[in-house]
Amino acid sequence: MEKEAGSVGESITVVADDRENVAPVIAALRAIPGVEVICRRLKLGDYQIGHWIFERKTLRDLIESIIEGRLFSQANRLAAAGQPAAIILEGRTADLSCTQMRRQAIQGALISLSLIFELPVLRSFDAAETARLLVYAGQQLRRQGTDKTPRHGRRPKRRRKLQLYVLQGLPGIGSEKAERLLDHFGSVQAVMVAPEAELRQVRGIGERLAHGIRWVLGPDEPPGSCVPAVR
Repeated sequence: MEKEAGSVGESITVVADDRENVAPVIAALRAIPGVEVICRRLKLGDYQIGHWIFERKTLRDLIESIIEGRLFSQANRLAAAGQPAAIILEGRTADLSCTQMRRQAIQGALISLSLIFELPVLRSFDAAETARLLVYAGQQLRRQGTDKTPRHGRRPKRRRKLQLYVLQGLPGIGSEKAERLLDHFGSVQAVMVAPEAELRQVRGIGERLAHGIRWVLGPDEPPGSCVPAVR
């Protein structure tokens, strides 16, 4: 039976953050033969297999983290951790029916996670599939031996470069304004939630530009809303 989990006659060990102890993924993992689950506090992510960190987000978690400006700060921490990391996005399209987030905004966030932060995004429908996905990942990592080899380039020194890259995605923000924003607020997250009045305190960020930034970062608006001009 162990070969169903490990495919090499050995068990798969999944370390789960103890704050996830009530999550249905834990129960699903423990129901899979050949899988050992260890619950303890993790500094980053929700699950760990070997050196790999896995952050689990439901689709609704993703939407909330985009609206609240937490997504990219979380991605920064994972990318700068010095360990390979991936994000498991759990849920079905129907879970988004009550949100007002545009599909393009969600796609933009996923592109940023995958291409800018180089964090693989893995999809699952529900907790049971997330558990199986973790086990499959453990199998593949064991076969390739990558669970023993930390990913190159994941160093804190890349953090500022990534932060500036994210900020330059805002309307009217080039490299110089991105530097000023980051120096003034100290983090991408702080920029994302800053009101217009605080944004205007940064040199080169006028009323129109500050309004344009807040418009982009704010919640989705009804069709027909005017896009503010940004200079």
